Amino acid sequence: MEAQTKNCQNCKQDFIIESEDFNFYEKIKVPTPTFCPDCRLQRRMSWRNERSLHKMKCCVPGHNEDIITMYDPEKPYIVYDNKYWWSDEWDPCDYGAEYDFSKSFFIQFSDLSHKVPQAALSTLNSINSEYTNYVDGNKNCYLIFGSGWNENIRYGNKLFSCKDSQDLLNCTKCELSYECESCAESHRLFYSRNSKNCTDSYLLYNCRNCMNCFGCSNLVSKSYCIWNKQYEKQGYFDELERLGIKSYKNLISLKEKFINEVYLSSIHRYANILNSTDCTGNNIIHSKNCKNCYDIWQNAEDSKYLYASLDIKDSYDGIGVFKNELSYENVDCNIGSKNFATIVVYDSNNIEYSINCHNCKYCFGCTGIRNKQYCILNKQYTKEEYIELLPKIKEHMGLLPYIDKVGRVYKYGEFFPVDLSCFGYNETIAQEYFPLTFDENLKFGFTWKKNIERNYKIDIKATDLPDSINDINLLLNKTIECEHFQDKTHDCDCEFACTEAYKITEEDISFHNRLKIPLPRMCPNCRHYSRLKQRTPLKLWHRTCMCDKENHEHIGVCTNEFETSYSPERPEIIYCEKCYQAEVM
Repeated sequence: MEAQTKNCQNCKQDFIIESEDFNFYEKIKVPTPTFCPDCRLQRRMSWRNERSLHKMKCCVPGHNEDIITMYDPEKPYIVYDNKYWWSDEWDPCDYGAEYDFSKSFFIQFSDLSHKVPQAALSTLNSINSEYTNYVDGNKNCYLIFGSGWNENIRYGNKLFSCKDSQDLLNCTKCELSYECESCAESHRLFYSRNSKNCTDSYLLYNCRNCMNCFGCSNLVSKSYCIWNKQYEKQGYFDELERLGIKSYKNLISLKEKFINEVYLSSIHRYANILNSTDCTGNNIIHSKNCKNCYDIWQNAEDSKYLYASLDIKDSYDGIGVFKNELSYENVDCNIGSKNFATIVVYDSNNIEYSINCHNCKYCFGCTGIRNKQYCILNKQYTKEEYIELLPKIKEHMGLLPYIDKVGRVYKYGEFFPVDLSCFGYNETIAQEYFPLTFDENLKFGFTWKKNIERNYKIDIKATDLPDSINDINLLLNKTIECEHFQDKTHDCDCEFACTEAYKITEEDISFHNRLKIPLPRMCPNCRHYSRLKQRTPLKLWHRTCMCDKENHEHIGVCTNEFETSYSPERPEIIYCEKCYQAEVM
């Protein structure tokens, strides 16, 4: 079938369904989407609350202890502590419901979700890591999210196999590192971005195999460089001492110089796509024929519209999808095939419209079930009954669709409606990538978590913290007012996430003393949003290479075109792969 232009029923913008897209939708037997790719991503993200944690009483009968949960205690959800939720002491199928053809499917599923107990957090195999969510295999971690197999990590997101570090975003195998974004296999790396195999270095951008470097970009296998200038070994350490990097005030000035004089004057590869063919997006490794994909750690093939995924084939529209094939519109779906419209579904096949189900197959509209097959709305059927009933339900979803308060229509083939999400829009990662104000949220008809009146008793303002780490032991467990909250005029993307205050823990003090780096002036949420701001969006623009070097294989300005996540309005200098390689490699 030829490409077709459709109008998104959410943003009202046109989008194109390509001929290969029709082939995919036919293969998995779903209708073509009525939301554009961006709005589909926003819709999936609105169902994933990573960072907004609450305290509430455990709902297990006879239990009354406080638990940490991602569910707002003001909402009518039944929440069990994880240990009990995973036990055999209760049966999710006890809440099974007969399908009601007089009601919309999505209303029935929402009703079921309010009756079936929810797991407090999405955590697996973690030790001493209570304040974490969407994690697996962590030990001694605090306030990390969407991460796995880390040890002694605090304040991070999308981290894998990192150790003894703080304040990282999208990092792998980093140790004794601080305030890094998209870095890998590095040791004692600080305030850096897009760098790999670097050691004892500060303020690096897009460097590889570097040691003892400061304020540099696009270096490969270098040592003792400052502002991309080569120094002798002793001269390097003398200059580093003169720069005074142990001072917070000096550090702020050095960061500004790095951005203005190094980062913005450097050339930027149009996309970080490595060892891959026929791929568009950003941060893609060892993949083939993937379009509009981001943070693909390895081995994706013949897929579109993926984010933070790996080992996936013939799949569209996924967040955090791992080892899946022929899957569509999934969030955190690990090891399976032919899964559609699922959230936190592991080791399962042929699952549709289901949440938090594990080791299942052939289930539809279920929540919380494990080791089951042929279930609909948590009710057990025989194989024959399931096969007979399911087509009737899908047809019914078209005849009696769910229509939200602003008129969006949800038939079979659409992901869960945003307004039925378990979370307020501003609690979810949708607010990080598609930020809305309260008024904009009302216009779109989404739900919203009201700001909490905290009224903390402040012990010290962030601006009054010591300039260096001297005497920071005196700050143990003191309540510090966040710099963003203190300065109401600050240009802050995390307006709805600032916690207003934070504390310095014993682990924080030990870490900062060990590495001789100043304390942060912002709460963990504001620090997270500041790191997010460094990243390019999950969106592509068609652009032309900006290279005008005379020694390259072109006359005048290079005419190579590409898709890039650097918008035309941004100040960075963007090169195509060939020109970038000629300059940097």
